[in-house]
Amino acid sequence: MPFGARAAALGNASVTIPDLWALHNNVAGMAGLTQPQAGAYAENRFGVRAFTTVALLGVYPTSKYGVYGISLSRFGDELYNRQHIGLGAAHKLGQFSLGVKADIWQVTVQGYGSRKTATIALGGQAEIVPGLYFGAHAYNLNQAKLSDFEDERLPTIMKAGISYTPYKKLLLLAETEKSIDHNATFKAGIEYQLLPDKFILRSGFQSLTNTLNFGAGFVARQFIVDYAFGNATHLGNSHHLSVSYSFGRAAIVSTPVNSL
Repeated sequence: MPFGARAAALGNASVTIPDLWALHNNVAGMAGLTQPQAGAYAENRFGVRAFTTVALLGVYPTSKYGVYGISLSRFGDELYNRQHIGLGAAHKLGQFSLGVKADIWQVTVQGYGSRKTATIALGGQAEIVPGLYFGAHAYNLNQAKLSDFEDERLPTIMKAGISYTPYKKLLLLAETEKSIDHNATFKAGIEYQLLPDKFILRSGFQSLTNTLNFGAGFVARQFIVDYAFGNATHLGNSHHLSVSYSFGRAAIVSTPVNSL
């Protein structure tokens, strides 16, 4: 699942967004960052404690050698949980951004022990024409295996999408995602800067899960705080909160090629 309340509010249509959370959502998006950033993310789905995710991310841009990041996360409770640590790198070449990320995952089931495995992800972003952007991301290209029993593997997921900025305050996003084990889903989102560089409103949906999301973002000096609320018709509500700190000036922007 994508990280960051911004992505959650947009129905997880995040493949073209170049913010801190791109380290997990589409590693190529890190290449748009110009200031070191760190952030924390927490989500709870359907009011169930076991369906809680917490994550920490950090990104460090260099002047010549691209952008590098580290991420950690944990999902679940004492009965079932999964944890990860990941390292990513991205580089910008003109209008194109490319990135690669490696994650080590540990999955633990009470009474059955734990298993570790590693995944590889690749991503790309590009400006097609002024105001129109394309992004693509492939997760777990190596089809990492957890167990020989039933050939159990982590999911392999491909996604691609576009975003369009008709004018500075508005951002429109659309994306398709396909897991090799499940049907494809369509995602769409919208952002509007109600107060430029201070307050932004968001909404989005996913077709496969019939999920409708809403959210908002706030900027206070170097801090960015995002919140999202989601509703899945048959399962209930979800809450998402992320806080990030920029070691420079923070700003909320609607143009994907710019960085938060």
